Amino acid sequence: VQLVESGGGLVQPGGSLRLSCAASGFTFSSWSMSWYRQAPGKERELVATISRTGSTNYGDSMKGRVTISRDNAKNSLYLQILTLNPEDTAVYYCTLGLGGTRGQGTQVTVSS
Repeated sequence: VQLVESGGGLVQPGGSLRLSCAASGFTFSSWSMSWYRQAPGKERELVATISRTGSTNYGDSMKGRVTISRDNAKNSLYLQILTLNPEDTAVYYCTLGLGGTRGQGTQVTVSS
């Protein structure tokens, strides 16, 4: 199993990002997938999860500003984040299922 996130970076407050997670080594379409984030000194936090068939659920902290999606043909998971603020600064990573095997993460830093 390999999960490789990308798309993070430095963004100004109010900006947006689209994170990607490239999956390999397993049958991607058979698994639900999730995005988590972890800020320095804070516990891991669920951002969003998507089922095999595309049903979605969102954590409270970013609900309304994020959209999780997947492309089973490309073995890829995505997270669109809008209206970023400094409190969104964290490492964002995708997981197999709900909190399973994870990638190395992609750093998102929101700062002016």
